[in-house]
Amino acid sequence: MARILLAEDDDSMRAFLKRALEKGGHDVEAVGDGIDALAALISDRYDLLLADIVMPGLDGIELARRASQDDPAMRVILITGFAAVALRARTEAPSGAQVLSKPMHLRELVAQVDVILAA
Repeated sequence: MARILLAEDDDSMRAFLKRALEKGGHDVEAVGDGIDALAALISDRYDLLLADIVMPGLDGIELARRASQDDPAMRVILITGFAAVALRARTEAPSGAQVLSKPMHLRELVAQVDVILAA
């Protein structure tokens, strides 16, 4: 079981992702923006950061950079529904971060999380 920090500003998407990851056997803390995610990263340790790229306060790319600086072993998955943002993330995200595009099937996301955590 991995500890996952989920940062997603869309309430329904956050609830769906949290539920799917928990059903996959993971311990998930879910927050609604980058600022709350940063606070969680400062106060606790996680195996994986799963963050939407476009969020208020602090975007997912900057959040991933800060998380990777503080804990280089933490895995990072960034998600977005915007093709242009996905391209930007591939060049600006920390090394090793995965970028997934929405929409995605929840089973596929959980499988990708498991693959990344096993690597």
